[in-house]
Amino acid sequence: MNLYIKTLLSFLSALTLVSPLSAADAPKGSPAKLILAVKDVAAWPNLNRLPDGTFVATIFNKPSHGQVEGDVECWASKDGGLSWTLASTPARHEPGTNRMNVTVGLAKNGDFLVIASGWSFKEVEGQKVLKSQFGKTILQPWVCRSKDGCKTWQVDKTAFPLDAPDGGLLIPYGDIKIADNGDLLASAYSANGPAGKDYHVYICRSTDDGVTWGVPTPLGASQNCNETALFHLGKGRWLAAARENEKGIWLYSSHDDGRTWPSRVKIADGPRYPAHIMRLNDNRLLVTYGNRTKNKGVDAVFSSDEGKTWTKPQRLANFEGDGGYPASLQRPDGKVLTVFYAKKTQLYDGYQMAAVIWDPSVIKK
Repeated sequence: MNLYIKTLLSFLSALTLVSPLSAADAPKGSPAKLILAVKDVAAWPNLNRLPDGTFVATIFNKPSHGQVEGDVECWASKDGGLSWTLASTPARHEPGTNRMNVTVGLAKNGDFLVIASGWSFKEVEGQKVLKSQFGKTILQPWVCRSKDGCKTWQVDKTAFPLDAPDGGLLIPYGDIKIADNGDLLASAYSANGPAGKDYHVYICRSTDDGVTWGVPTPLGASQNCNETALFHLGKGRWLAAARENEKGIWLYSSHDDGRTWPSRVKIADGPRYPAHIMRLNDNRLLVTYGNRTKNKGVDAVFSSDEGKTWTKPQRLANFEGDGGYPASLQRPDGKVLTVFYAKKTQLYDGYQMAAVIWDPSVIKK
């Protein structure tokens, strides 16, 4: 066998092992790679990085869209997202309930925080009953804190508010971020009626590194918005990408360290949601979101002017059926790790947390 044939066979074998995405799945020229990270979980992953560089995905651990009992788990990757292992369970459900809704991030002192809510499948005495596919009512959020890199947890069951100013019940969602003055900010949305109606977004603030949380303040005129991603641009400037249920993503801005949010613009229309925001090493902003149109998948848009304008969407990965909720972080090698959930991908026919590793440098700035 000549050297050319040996080289060609070796190349084809490598492609089969890697399971690369097709041209429709990733930006042209990108060495994108789809990974089956965790099987049989609906996930809705929240992605963070520990001080030692370990990636941690905080997920719902059952293969159901929230309609069964289940827990919030942390899964860790020490190899840039190629492989994942169960690290711990910060919020274990009580009988007749689940823990599935989270906002997650690092406190100023480096502690790992998971604020976990969920649903009760039976009525709770003295609490508002909601008509929802998930359960009878929303559970009190728990503030779960790990001081040892997601190994063990301290749980405070009353530190985060449940009641929203509009009379609804608060559901935490997204990333916990640190303000200029050291406060921690987290988003939560109120549910005050049937699923898909009567939503409002609130910003919750902690002045003691996440030990206690104050009275929620509204995210501007966020009528019927819910799951919201926060991002601190620096110097008191913030962005918040809010889902308007089936109608797209609104981008709110703040110039007073997240206290007021006077303006908003729409950056995605139709069933494209929810969003995640991060900053790339080249200073561009990256927003990823689930695209639930007929051509389902995870899309990305970029901004080189601090969120004033955005590129056309780029496809990162495809999925079928239920899916989306991406979150992204950049690896030391410059590639981006994006995790998401799906009912089906080309790698597995079942609920999963999937990951795609891709190169943002191939996309024009």
